[in-house]
Amino acid sequence: MPALAMNIRMEGKLVVIVGGGAVALRKLKTLLAAGASVRVVAIAVCSEIAALKDSGACSLRIGNYAITDLDNAFLVIAATDNPLVNEQISSDAHKRNILVAVADNPVAGDCTFPAVLQRDNLVIAVSTGGRCPTFAVDVRDSIAEHISDEFGVILNQLAAEREKLLTNGHSSTYNTRVLRSLARRLLSETTERKESIL
Repeated sequence: MPALAMNIRMEGKLVVIVGGGAVALRKLKTLLAAGASVRVVAIAVCSEIAALKDSGACSLRIGNYAITDLDNAFLVIAATDNPLVNEQISSDAHKRNILVAVADNPVAGDCTFPAVLQRDNLVIAVSTGGRCPTFAVDVRDSIAEHISDEFGVILNQLAAEREKLLTNGHSSTYNTRVLRSLARRLLSETTERKESIL
């Protein structure tokens, strides 16, 4: 199924996670790192989710899922261990035009979570569209062997140079040419340093 790969600013957006186990915890940590406001709904939660709730990182309602749990949600994560409940959550979210990710059945949702490699502000996401998440993780880990922390440093250098170019009022074509040339040089220097170590 074709999908649109994009980054969404999540700060202040409400995400509802229904479920309280290991899958819910992984999604919760990812969403909190992205700045989302998260509400967890579950019959019971693991100790890590309880601790995050106690620290004020998220809100929590203990109980069975109800359609009102979706009120004001931007995104819903169906992560219970009951496929029928997950199906109901997906159906309710679709009726309300709320994005939904279904942990045990990705094709029943609107979106999936990619495997992410982060080097400072450089983010590389690998997705299989939910078809084989473990393969996405393997590919991400393979990429990680070649993308060191230096790539984040390079990005920061390029971003600073871009700001200068924008301030100077050059054309976008000129800016692109200068930035690409600088990026190639910095990447080449990084590669040469790695090869000299080997």
